[in-house]
Amino acid sequence: MSLRIEIIAVPGLPEVVEGDNLSNMIYDAVRGQGADLEDGDVVVVAQKIVSKSEGAVVDLKTVTPSKQAHELAEAVKKDPRLVEVILQQSAQIVRTAPGVLITETIHGLVCANSGVDSSNSAQDDQVIILPPDPDKSARELKSGLEKRSGVRIGIVVSDSFGRPWREGSTNIAVGIAGFEPLEDARGRGDDHGRVLHATVVAVADELASAAQLVMGEFGGVPAAIVRGAQITSSASADAGLLQRSPKTDLFR
Repeated sequence: MSLRIEIIAVPGLPEVVEGDNLSNMIYDAVRGQGADLEDGDVVVVAQKIVSKSEGAVVDLKTVTPSKQAHELAEAVKKDPRLVEVILQQSAQIVRTAPGVLITETIHGLVCANSGVDSSNSAQDDQVIILPPDPDKSARELKSGLEKRSGVRIGIVVSDSFGRPWREGSTNIAVGIAGFEPLEDARGRGDDHGRVLHATVVAVADELASAAQLVMGEFGGVPAAIVRGAQITSSASADAGLLQRSPKTDLFR
């Protein structure tokens, strides 16, 4: 257990566009604060700037809605063009209601609107979609930042999600690199010696949520450093391990 964790905002990044070297931009912003990365740091990066750098942006003026998109748009009271993009990013529709469209994305994430969002897009009628492979994006960021800094770090690509049972959104990890996303405490004893049978801690999601406290939803802070967290290094980190199986997902 970590007795002290520090969360450091990384402001100062310019507007990100397709083709930008995001790892260089983030590292330059860190150094611009007179700081540097340290061994064991976890750098949390907002999904939207990752998507922008990879060109995962759709101009709605180029979208022709299908018949299904028109029908679904009428039911949920959304722009048919937006619904068409959501459908393209979906493996299945999970729930619908006026104003609400819950889907399973092509990545396996269950969330609102397949993660398609217009906030923080550079232009009107433009939406940002999730990166095609968020874990790959995280690995590339890790490689670039480690090359610049000379230290070993972890990466979280984060996005804000709603949650069953709870109001409000919180940040979760949609892509990770460099560390195990889960800490499995099953089989260990608690403070009174009782054996734990169900405790698995979502470390990557907790780091993403903690970083969001300094990143916010707006204000030009799309990255943060979490320092002091006790993470378990992994060369084959997989954010898919955080996704609950449909067999045990009571909300699917």
